[in-house]
Amino acid sequence: MLDSALFTITIIVNNQRAIQLVRFDRGVTLETFFATCPRGLEEELEKEFRALGGRAIRVTPGGVECQGPFPLCYRLNLESRIASRILWRVGQGSYRHEEDLYRLAAQLPWPTWFSVNSRIKVRLVAQHSPLNSLEFATLRVKDAICDRFLREVKKRPEVDKRYPDLQIVVFVDEDQVVWYLDTTGAPLFKRGWRQAAGEAPLRENLAAGILRLSGWTSNQVLLDPMCGSGTILIEAALMAKGVAPGARREFSFRHLRNFDRSAWAEMRPDVQQGLPKTPHLELFGCDQDAQALSMARSNLQYVGLGGVQVTQGDVLDVMPPASKGVMVTNPPYGVRMGSHATLEDWYPKFGDVLKQRFAGWSVYLLTADFRLPKLIRLAPSRKIQLFNGALESRLYEFQMVAGGNRKDARLSKRHIAN
Repeated sequence: MLDSALFTITIIVNNQRAIQLVRFDRGVTLETFFATCPRGLEEELEKEFRALGGRAIRVTPGGVECQGPFPLCYRLNLESRIASRILWRVGQGSYRHEEDLYRLAAQLPWPTWFSVNSRIKVRLVAQHSPLNSLEFATLRVKDAICDRFLREVKKRPEVDKRYPDLQIVVFVDEDQVVWYLDTTGAPLFKRGWRQAAGEAPLRENLAAGILRLSGWTSNQVLLDPMCGSGTILIEAALMAKGVAPGARREFSFRHLRNFDRSAWAEMRPDVQQGLPKTPHLELFGCDQDAQALSMARSNLQYVGLGGVQVTQGDVLDVMPPASKGVMVTNPPYGVRMGSHATLEDWYPKFGDVLKQRFAGWSVYLLTADFRLPKLIRLAPSRKIQLFNGALESRLYEFQMVAGGNRKDARLSKRHIAN
């Protein structure tokens, strides 16, 4: 429950819970929240917000807007697997230049939202803006906020660009400005479980989004044959066990004056209780990099997922752990193997492994190398544009149908490797 004004209705169809509707009593103030997310996952985030109780949901490129009573932002921060940040909209207006931003910011009641003792940071995001200097505009917004505090409490809040308690996010386009308070703090993909990671690890919320796009469920075998530090496997296990992704971390909304400690205490799970018991999960990982596997085992141990099986080995030698299942992986070879010539030699071999051994499997490959389908000599049944940070990527789906490669699937690992 978010607060006393929130209740749910569950519709039962054939003894199964079909739909959960969330209603709000009249008189409850509905706030507007905007969640950023990896580009390409907006529709999955929309589904998630509906399940978490968001109302008046609107999808935009790179995010989703919704409404609800203020404690809804606690739930979104705690349970969203796909969002990057949850921003609380506190104002909007029209502007033409930097001094308009100063004037508008100075009119907003910042001292009613957070204490002068909170360390703040101002971040300005511009899209087709006429402003000459974003740095100067950011400075003027900061000055306006501090001047408002000086007028009301005779003291300025401290500015801390590295470790702020609260971040003020200012979005400007051609002539409109929207003011947000960041209720999240560190990005939501920082779950708090990662003890070790290699270079440029797959972000946790992107991994969760890919799993959602794949349609993987906990009763299916899951294999990541190039698992790196284990991000996909860990996100899958936590998803299957229903563990809130934000259960191990803190959030910036605790620094807001309207923070409801009792509502948050009731909502937040006791992370000391350990992972909930669920039916046996069949999760498998493999990587040829011993250091990456050491990181994966460290992360799995910290989360308490000792049952996930990770082994060292080359992906070209991997054998399916079951007759059918789901493979989800982010091939790192564009970085590790380097040259186009090397990749052009490796990709067809990987394609042969899929055709010869993985008939009956659904395969999902995330890559920024758009030559992959052609080079592995397989036609994707689906391709989805995603962004891994700023890097444009594709998620390719391959349905490996049993057929002409049955005989090849019985070839020995040595034969295929050679």
